[in-house]
Parts: sequence; C-alpha cells; structure tokens
Amino acid sequence: MKRVLEGLQPERALYYFEEICKIPHGSHNTKQISDYLVGFAKEHGLKWYQDEVNNVVIYKDGSHGYEQHPAVILQGHMDMVAEKTKESTIDFMTDGLDLQTDGEYVWAKDTTLGGDDGIAVAYALAILEADDIPHPPLECIFTVDEEVGMEGAAALDVSVLTSKILINCDSEDEGILTVSCAGGATSGLHLPITVEKAEGKGIHIYVDGLVGGHSGAEIHKGRANSNKVMGELLARLLKELPYRLVYVRGGQKDNAIPRYTMAKIIVAENLLDDALAQIDMLSRDILAKLPAQETNAKIYTETCVCRGKAMSILSTKKAVGLLKDVPNGIQAMSKDIEGLVQTSLNLGILKTEDGKVSMTFSVRSSVNEEKKALIEKLKEVGEKYGAAYTQSGEYPAWEYRKESRLRDVMVSAFEDLYGRKPVVEAIHAGLECGLFSDKIPGLDCVSFGPDMQDIHTTRERLSVASTARTWKYLLAILERL
Repeated sequence: MKRVLEGLQPERALYYFEEICKIPHGSHNTKQISDYLVGFAKEHGLKWYQDEVNNVVIYKDGSHGYEQHPAVILQGHMDMVAEKTKESTIDFMTDGLDLQTDGEYVWAKDTTLGGDDGIAVAYALAILEADDIPHPPLECIFTVDEEVGMEGAAALDVSVLTSKILINCDSEDEGILTVSCAGGATSGLHLPITVEKAEGKGIHIYVDGLVGGHSGAEIHKGRANSNKVMGELLARLLKELPYRLVYVRGGQKDNAIPRYTMAKIIVAENLLDDALAQIDMLSRDILAKLPAQETNAKIYTETCVCRGKAMSILSTKKAVGLLKDVPNGIQAMSKDIEGLVQTSLNLGILKTEDGKVSMTFSVRSSVNEEKKALIEKLKEVGEKYGAAYTQSGEYPAWEYRKESRLRDVMVSAFEDLYGRKPVVEAIHAGLECGLFSDKIPGLDCVSFGPDMQDIHTTRERLSVASTARTWKYLLAILERL
C-alpha cells in the first residue's frame, strides 16, 4: 500500500511523520506514542529512558569525528491539540489521522494535523536512525502534554541529561529563531461578598463587540479588555448615584483578551431614569476613548423588574473598586529587544458565584523577578479590598542570553544556506525552553521550525518545501556543533 507522503522530501523525516500520525497522540493520551518511541530505540540499539508520565529520552553517540564534541539536545513534544470538525468520525483516543497532501502542503482531513509538534519528533527519529549524518552526541527529548501546560517538561528529571545545548523545534515560522520567551502563572483574586434582599429596578449592562485576542501574542496591539471597560463604567457610575451590584461576569479563558462582559445592578425605582441617562453618557465617553481598532465596540442596557438579592452596598463598593484598580495589559517593555513586551497581565475571566467575585489573570514576563513583582502587586491590590489570592500553572521565563554560541552557529548556518539573515526574536508566550533553562543552569537554547499555518485548528497545514529546507538547516547546524 502506497504511503500518503511517499516521494516527498525529506523522505525519512516525512516517513516518520506519517508513522506518528497513525498513532493517537492527543494531550493526556500519550502512552501509545511514548511506547512507540521506546520501541524505536530498542529496534535501533539506542539507549533510552522513559518516565512515569511518558516522557522519553533517546541517546545516540556522536558520529565519526564528533565523538568528543559537547552533547546536543534535540527537543520537541509528542502530544498534539486534538480538534475535529462536526463531520469528522475520528475518535482521537483510538484512531490515527487521515493524512492528505497536494505535494505543497500536508494536512489531515477534518482534524488538526499535529505538525505542532510531530515534525520535531519526526526530524529527531530520522537523525537517530541515520548512519551518514555528522552530529555530536545526541540526547533527544520527547515530552508529553506540552499543549495543556507543559506538564511533561515540568515533570522530567533532568539528571538523565548531560548537555548544556538545546535545540527546540516547536516554532511555526521558517526563518525565525526564538531566543527568549515569557514565564507565567495563572493568578486569581477572590472577593467574598455579602448578599442581601433587594428591591428596585434592575439594569443589565453589556460591553460587547471588542476585538479580543491572545494575551501573549497580541497584548501589544492595544486591544481593549471588556472586563476592565466594565470596571471603569461601574466605578464612574458609582460616583454619580447609588446602586447595588447583583453580578458581573465576562471572559472564558485567562489567556484570551475578553470581548464581552455583562453586569446587573439594582437602583431605587425613582433613580432608574437618572441611572440610564448616566450610563448612556458614560458609555459614549468611554467608547470614544477606546483604541481606534475597536470600531465594533458597544455598550448597551436592558431594564427589568428585580425582587431578589443583590450585594450589600459595602460589597458593591469593594467589588467595583477591585475591578477598577487591578492592573491589566502591558507593564514593561524589554530594554534588550526592541518592540518586545517584557511583562504583562490579562484579566481574562470575571465571574460572580458561590458567594464571591472572582478574577482570573494570565501573568507573563520574560524576567522572572518582574513576574514575581507583578504577582506581589496583584496580592497587594487584593488585600486592600479583602480578596484572597490563588495561583496555579506557574512556569519560568526563558531569559535572553547576550552571549550564545548556539545562536551564533544557527545564524551563521542560516546565512550560508539562505543567503540572508534570520529573524532573531523573543516572544511574549511560553515555550518548554523556559522550563529546561530553569532546570539546567547555563543552558544555551534556541527554538525554530518549518512553516505551518492555522495550528490548533482543523485548517492546519504543514509546508512540504519548508519542511525540506528546515531539515537541511538542522543538519547544517549539527555539523557545525
């Protein structure tokens, strides 16, 4: 039976990519792919290590003439984001992918492809099986569950490693070398509220139609946060007339800039007209000051009869004050890399339930000390209003190295192969490099990869030509190390 990717280059790398795609390997479903990698190592007589969470490390001695060179880590993650269309009949727990190609791109029918990061695994296996590729001693790390919080990298015991050089292949734009990334944490503030019987006129207030976006990749684009817009509106309204807050909620993910927030307030019946007029006036002023790109933003109201419960006046003041005062957005720009957001946070989730108002933030910084300072600032604001602080999913920053032999080698090899300079950049998002850099003092690492489109969606595409060029580039790097 002819293979789907047969005849495409690089032949062996794409052979292994197709093999990987036959094996279910969504996040938290990695035992089968992990065992496949162990089986590969055994078949090729290579030393291997597999831990209890399914991470795998495969070792290979340096090729002839490279035996005494410093060892190099090749690293990628074996899990993929498993998404499918409504029409797909694939069961990600048991089925492989339905690979397709037109010779220019590779994709999977009605599902994600998992080029992120299956291509890294495929590259490494093709190098590990070869006997004609010059390379230093290799320690190939295949981590699990990167897509759900870098859990594999966090769990890996790095005492099984010796190398201080790491090449990560988990980037999706050919010609870009990533040399730093943000660390982060999910932070929460939880404000206890007192709820009392209330009567009056109810007003639903809606902030809607904002652009939104990813709080790492797009935080620098100046997009408005609907939760903070609502906070400004409620705070200014409270200065004009008394009301009691019933609830406020907005956003669904801590790392997504929220587009929609709603609140419900109660006012005395005789203040309804004044309240609606004030909300209208304040809304027009707030909307006029939003970034120019927020052309579809709107604030509107609906009235209702309210005979139920609402927050006490004191709880209303605390909830509104906290929402208004919490920091949000860019906190510092990098002094080393022009245009890089160094420290930020995003109020991604706002909700009222179980006797409290809760706020969830994605905190990011490429400087670990600044991340800690920002977390302390959040705690201080919370304490001012009596809110408790919680934290989860912390991961360290991968700080920029001013001196990097690996970066120099990769830049030089790129210039020789491509006839131009690569883009060397830092990103305001997380990579496994940050966890490895934190665990291995003095680690020199760079992330790169071939062109992919629409990763994590059913439109995902892997460029065949870019995959071939990146393969040749990787071999040139190894030859120079």
